[in-house]
Amino acid sequence: MSPQAAEAVFTPRSLAALAEVCDLAPLPALNDLTTVRAKEALAGAELLVTGWGCPRLDADVLAAAPLLKAVVHSAGSVRGHVTDACWERGLAVSSAAAANALPVAEYTLAMILLHGKHVLERARDFQRSRVRDNWLLTTGHTGNYRRTVGILSASLIGRRVIELLKPFDFEVLLYDPYVSPAEAAELGVEWVELPELFTRSDVLSVHTPLLPATRGLVSRALMDSMPVGAVLINTARGAVVDQEALTEAVCGGRIRAVLDVTDPEVLPPDHPLWACSGALITPHLAGSQGNEWERLADTAVAEVARWAAGDGFAHPVRRERLAFLA
Repeated sequence: MSPQAAEAVFTPRSLAALAEVCDLAPLPALNDLTTVRAKEALAGAELLVTGWGCPRLDADVLAAAPLLKAVVHSAGSVRGHVTDACWERGLAVSSAAAANALPVAEYTLAMILLHGKHVLERARDFQRSRVRDNWLLTTGHTGNYRRTVGILSASLIGRRVIELLKPFDFEVLLYDPYVSPAEAAELGVEWVELPELFTRSDVLSVHTPLLPATRGLVSRALMDSMPVGAVLINTARGAVVDQEALTEAVCGGRIRAVLDVTDPEVLPPDHPLWACSGALITPHLAGSQGNEWERLADTAVAEVARWAAGDGFAHPVRRERLAFLA
């Protein structure tokens, strides 16, 4: 992984815990697998702990690591470094995606609740006027009671959001082509077709991975069908949403948006969304940050311990599931 990722994610406590369950190669972490030091480490490595900035584990790297049997990734997606050569070798692969899903779901819940009460807009108005609005004059569009929340994709994050919404008085809808209505009912939500998800949702939260089939999935027609004043939250990938159509809908005042990701990321300085009062743009911060990185390290250490004990991974990544993963 990159030196910055190693320093951020693996604290002295985490490294000590890792050293208790394996023979840990000397630091610093490797971020170039072609050096003499890297080849010496790879020659005896049975398992790699990877992270953000890991080079691709291609056939040449694997040839230098004849004993390698497993990869434990201390972040989310493994698409950037786990190659076909890894699967052909039969490597066991684990990811901390489930751990990274938790803060994203917490961010989503916070934004749903805040935007239901128009907190950010009302705080901005209050800061300008220094006069409190008459709360008895707030409309029926303000508040979180019996609001309808739509979840686009029952991913790890989408499922966690569904869990977090349970204590609240929301009606929760789900569209996911790989989940049946019966399975959705078991999750405590109503399965609907994609167009109905948009026409009925006061808040629409996007959790689908960016795949060829999902690029531009949130189209102009779908956004145009949303209720006036509805909120679209995107913590997935910017390109899942038609950026031009979203900009027109939000800057035109039809809907509001919470965007932790955009297309491109970052938007150009003169992009209309920066000045649009209906848009809240955050710098891809929904995922693990600060002390939340410790959860990623703890997950990786636990996976190494399970693998060393012969118990297999609690969070395996399967090659046949890659087409559905971020």
